[in-house]
Amino acid sequence: MLTIGQLAAYAGVTVRAVRHYHQIGLLPEPERDASGYRRYGATAVVSLIRIRTLANAGVPLSQIAQMLDADASAFAEAVERIDSRLRAEIERLETSRKQIAQLAAGESLALPPEVVAFLDRLREIGVSERVVEGERDGWILVAARWPDQIHEVIPGKLAQLQDPQTVRLYRILSELSESDADDDPRLEEIADIMAAGLAEQAHASGGTGAGDVAYDDLPFNLLDALAVESDPRAQRLLDRMRERGWASWTRPERLAKPPG
Repeated sequence: MLTIGQLAAYAGVTVRAVRHYHQIGLLPEPERDASGYRRYGATAVVSLIRIRTLANAGVPLSQIAQMLDADASAFAEAVERIDSRLRAEIERLETSRKQIAQLAAGESLALPPEVVAFLDRLREIGVSERVVEGERDGWILVAARWPDQIHEVIPGKLAQLQDPQTVRLYRILSELSESDADDDPRLEEIADIMAAGLAEQAHASGGTGAGDVAYDDLPFNLLDALAVESDPRAQRLLDRMRERGWASWTRPERLAKPPG
């Protein structure tokens, strides 16, 4: 006859686990002997080993009692259900592992490879990290709304980086990101370059609209809001764009009547 400590050691569990199994009714608790100790026989050892084996296999404690009492057919069905649950859990964990691995890559966490390559190209031409981060967050909004169109848009964005005016725009934005001037005069040049770029886009598209995506205002409104939240001076730039007849810097959409 074994003490609780000997029982636990033989079955490879802790005394605390044995007591817990007693408490939830998985393992019968023997009466105390004349000396006041509980003694366990071979049947208890077998039962505890079976409980431990099922628990280690991932069977919830709430289901172990039912499985211990099940016949061969019912036991096999229960095992299949548990196996299905474990497969689903493994798939979930594998997905989580991939997402965690992406954290090390930073930008690729919520962005497709094409956008990450575009951001890397911005760094190569000397764009400041603060401006790149702003671009990154903006692309996160765009990719979430139009994930299937990213591969169509990025080639054009990369081509724009061959334009000296676009490079000049990013250079001024980078310089401005390092400045604390509340109403920097360089905002005027930025607005001029952006307005000219929007005019070219509108001409290329054969009108003043931005295509099908123009009818989805929310992403564009979020992009504008993101810029203003990141740097309050963006609101002044937005005002200057409107003075030039454009609703925003994010799409070639002219105002019905320019302010003024």
